[in-house]
Amino acid sequence: MATALKMKSAKPSARNLDTPTDLSQKAVTQIAEAINGVLADAFALYLKTKNFHWHMSGPHFRDYHLMLDEHADQIFATTDPLAERIRKLGGDTLRSISDISRHQSLKDNNAAFVSPDDMLRELMNDNKAVVSAMRKAHKVCDDNDDVATASLLENYIDDTERRAWFLFEASRAADESGH
Repeated sequence: MATALKMKSAKPSARNLDTPTDLSQKAVTQIAEAINGVLADAFALYLKTKNFHWHMSGPHFRDYHLMLDEHADQIFATTDPLAERIRKLGGDTLRSISDISRHQSLKDNNAAFVSPDDMLRELMNDNKAVVSAMRKAHKVCDDNDDVATASLLENYIDDTERRAWFLFEASRAADESGH
């Protein structure tokens, strides 16, 4: 009985989880590190997108407001599958906002006012930076034969490139023909 109590009170950690993966611990560590960076940037980009959504103004308010809300939903939808993928492999994932800030590469924007054009350009550049980080993480997955995580990233890369494209098109000036 004493042994059973000791086992129950022991705090589990990722290091002693018996996860269903045949990947090496080194591979799991490398993949978790790469994906945690992508995950932290996803949370940072989500919050910046929502910030700009809330603070949008100007003649294109409705279109931009709705587009940014759609983008934020898409970004947030990536977070749970990425975090769960890390856990499936037996890795540790982000735990708090301070943990996110330690891992994110995107810069926050706390300005009281940002013009709509600057918002769109900043988000476009941030989405492009996230695509770059995803490609690097994809290479880590490829190097470690983790096709499942690589597959997730492939779809997210396409979605992120689409957001960057929409932001580019929405932020560029029309030519003489209106195109």
